[in-house]
Amino acid sequence: MRTRLLLVVVLLLLAGCTSGGGRDDGPVTLRFQSLAWQEESVTANKELVEEWNATHSDVKVEYVQGSWDSVHDQLLTSFEGGEAPDVIHDASDDLADFAYGGYLADLTDLLPARLKSDIPQRSWETTTFGDGVYGVPFLQEPRVLVANATWLRESGVRVPTPEHPWSWPEFRQITDELSGDGRYGVAWPLKEPVSATLNLSLSAGGQLFHRDADGKVTVRFEAGDEVVPRTVHDQVGADRSASPTTLGSGGSDTLPGFFGGRYAMVPLGFSYRQQIVQQAPKGFDWQVLPAPAGADGLAQGVSPQTLSVAEDSPHREEAVEFIDFLLRPKNMVRLALGDWMLPTGAQALADPALHTTKDDWATGTALAAHLRPAPAQSVRGYPEWKDKVATPAFQEYYSGAITLGELRERLEKDGNLVLARYQR
Repeated sequence: MRTRLLLVVVLLLLAGCTSGGGRDDGPVTLRFQSLAWQEESVTANKELVEEWNATHSDVKVEYVQGSWDSVHDQLLTSFEGGEAPDVIHDASDDLADFAYGGYLADLTDLLPARLKSDIPQRSWETTTFGDGVYGVPFLQEPRVLVANATWLRESGVRVPTPEHPWSWPEFRQITDELSGDGRYGVAWPLKEPVSATLNLSLSAGGQLFHRDADGKVTVRFEAGDEVVPRTVHDQVGADRSASPTTLGSGGSDTLPGFFGGRYAMVPLGFSYRQQIVQQAPKGFDWQVLPAPAGADGLAQGVSPQTLSVAEDSPHREEAVEFIDFLLRPKNMVRLALGDWMLPTGAQALADPALHTTKDDWATGTALAAHLRPAPAQSVRGYPEWKDKVATPAFQEYYSGAITLGELRERLEKDGNLVLARYQR
C-alpha cells in the first residue's frame, strides 16, 4: 500500500513539473485569423501556413477564416471573452481602440531587426499608438482612377502619369469634357464616403484631425480639406459630369456601367483590378491612372492591412516568429499578388513581378512612395465619429442637401463633441 502511495505522489509531482502548455508538452498551437477573401489571397495564405507547419515541428499554426464585414465586433467579443486568436489580421484604422484598450500586445521589443528596417517608418506610424507598436503593416493600396482607355484616347484629352498627374481643377475640367449624351466623365462610388474623402484630401494639404500639444485631437475643416469634397460636389451638381446615382454605391456596383460605356472613369482601390480582369467584356480596353494631385503632390492616406498579436496570447514570441515568416520578402510578394495590392516592405516592393505593365502593376507601384498614414489613423473615437457624424454629413453634402458651410459645422461642432468623450 505504501509503495503504491509513493508511486502516486511521484506521478503527481512529475505531472506538475511538465504542466503549463510549454514546448515540453508537445508543439505549441497558434491560431491565425485571416481576413483574406479573394480566392488567390486565401490560397496564398493557406499555402504559407502549410509551408510553416511542414518546417516547424514545435509550433503549429491553425488557419481561422474571418470576415472584413464583422471583424471589429467579432474581435471585441473574442477579446472580452478571452478567446482571441493569437495572430490577428486587421487594418490599421481598426487598431486604435484595441491598442489603447489593452487587447493587443506591444511588439516593440519582439520584432526582428530585418522586419523593422524593411518596412518604412511612415508605414510603422500607422500601427504606433502612444509609445507602442501594435501591428505589422504589410499590404496597402492607393486609390486610383480606372479609365476606359478607348474613350480617353478618342477624346484627345491629356492622359496623366505618376510623373505628370492631373491637378484637381484639371481633373474637373477633363471630366466635364468627357461628359454628355447621357454619359459621365466619372462615377464616384461613395457609399462609404469618409475614408475616400479624407485619404484623397492629403494631396491637397487636408488633414482634418489636429493634435494639440496636450495630445488631444480636434476637427478643423480648413482650406485643404475643402478641395476634394468641393470637386465631387461640383462635378455632380454644377457640371453634371459625375453620375448622381452612384453616390450611394459601392465600387463593385459601378463596374457594369463602366463596362457598358456609361462612365469614362471610376475612382477605386488598386485591388479592384482583379474584379475588372475577371468581369470586363472581351476587348474592353482599360487602364489605371494616378489620382489627381494637389498642393502636396500625389500624397494620399492609406490604412494598411496589419498582423497583430493578442495581449492574452501565451505564445507571443512564437506568434511574431510566424509573422516574420509570413512577411519574408518573397512571401510578402505572394500575399500582395494574391490580394492585388502593394506590399509595404522595400524588398518586396522592388520585385519585378510588381513592376509589369500587365494589369498596370507598375502604375500602382510608382505611387507607393506617396502613401501616408490615413488622417484618422490614431484618433480614438474615429469609428463613432465616422458613423454618426461624418458619413451622413458627407452624403448630404455630395447630394446637394447641405452647403459646404453646413458640412464644416457638422464635422467640427458635432464631431468634436464625439471625440471629446474619448479624450477625458
